[in-house]
Amino acid sequence: MSLRPRVRTPGIAKPAAPPVGPAHATPAPARVTPLGWMHTARFLTTAAQLHHLPVLDTPEIAFVGRSNAGKSTCINTLTQKKQLAFASKKPGRTQHINLFALGKQGITDTVLADLPGYGYAAVAKMDKLRWQQVMANYLVSRENLKGIVMMCDPRHGLTELDDILLEVIRPRVEEGLKFLIVLTKADKLTRAEQAKALSIARLQAGGGEVKLFSALKKQGVDEVAQLLWDWTHPADGAVAAPAAAAPAPQPETLDE
Repeated sequence: MSLRPRVRTPGIAKPAAPPVGPAHATPAPARVTPLGWMHTARFLTTAAQLHHLPVLDTPEIAFVGRSNAGKSTCINTLTQKKQLAFASKKPGRTQHINLFALGKQGITDTVLADLPGYGYAAVAKMDKLRWQQVMANYLVSRENLKGIVMMCDPRHGLTELDDILLEVIRPRVEEGLKFLIVLTKADKLTRAEQAKALSIARLQAGGGEVKLFSALKKQGVDEVAQLLWDWTHPADGAVAAPAAAAPAPQPETLDE
């Protein structure tokens, strides 16, 4: 019996399965987190006098506090920039306001203002009085100021100078200016001491908020970043117009 070779019939290729979803779908943009937004911080400008500050339409948040209260450390921890805000070796000596821009892709939607530390004993009385007046004028008259963050070492509590500053800003807080007391160096307190410090500060905050913060333990970092984001980004998602770029001189060293 002879064997005939089997003739193979060419197969018909099956059509490829159609892609799932829209034909030209684009990936969704990455969600901006408040902490990621803080990490976009970059130096904007520095000013020795109020009239040297650029006029901006973007929301501005001022960081204030006594010398050695941990202000520079707090800013650097929030922004993950070790030397964005410098701590002077001679607290109270530097008398400049430094501005830092926040915003993705180089577009400024918020500005942080780092004000000089106040209350350092070695500074001449006339210099103290002059800068207290400059700071008061800034806090009262800066039109785009959206919120104030006051640093306080909870081991010492609010001082007389802190109380004076609270009185200065009280009218604007009552009109809607946001206000936060950050209790720095919270890792140096026990849980019971933290709870007590929170309770006392809330009574003194005059309607503002209070948060515990520790750069060492990263306590309160996410909470403070979220709060600053909420202050400057309305619930409807609207974002303020970009600020005009300002000249970029080197920043002055600031006190803690």
